[in-house]
Amino acid sequence: MNQELADRLTAMAEDDKRTLAALTERGELPSPDYHPEMRAVHERNAEALERILDEHGWPGVTLVGEAGGEAAWLIAQHAMSRLDLMARCATAVEEAASVGEAPGWQSAYLRDRLCVLDGEPQRHGTQFDMDEDGWPVPCPIADPAMVNLRRWALGLDSLEDRVEKLRERERERRARGAES
Repeated sequence: MNQELADRLTAMAEDDKRTLAALTERGELPSPDYHPEMRAVHERNAEALERILDEHGWPGVTLVGEAGGEAAWLIAQHAMSRLDLMARCATAVEEAASVGEAPGWQSAYLRDRLCVLDGEPQRHGTQFDMDEDGWPVPCPIADPAMVNLRRWALGLDSLEDRVEKLRERERERRARGAES
């Protein structure tokens, strides 16, 4: 295992999470626009991930462990200004998953995000938007009658369970806001 690379990926993902938390706490997120500070972190991380892909291929569990692989996935998932890189990562994760080097749910999230960003229906119901009342709802899904079978095949919970978890999180957020 390449511990140095795993630590680098983990640090990049932690920087992403810290920035998101700080912007949210300051009330600057969510925002209708791509916040410049968040965008800068995403773009810096995307460039680094692209160099890692060029040198090593997808950083799977053998190379960087589970935490490092999940950090790489998070970076790819947030590379929204680099859809070419996100698509490259989705393919690389699919290949890694086929040989046990990455969990299949990671490719589902990347592929679904690419679909939604392209205005196409997603397949696994991993991407959400907010309804007019501010409650999470899944973005359009291709063949919705089969979505739970696709989700379960990758170790994900049912779409209904995921929706309920997200709504519970939103209820808690609203309750905290009401206390302030």
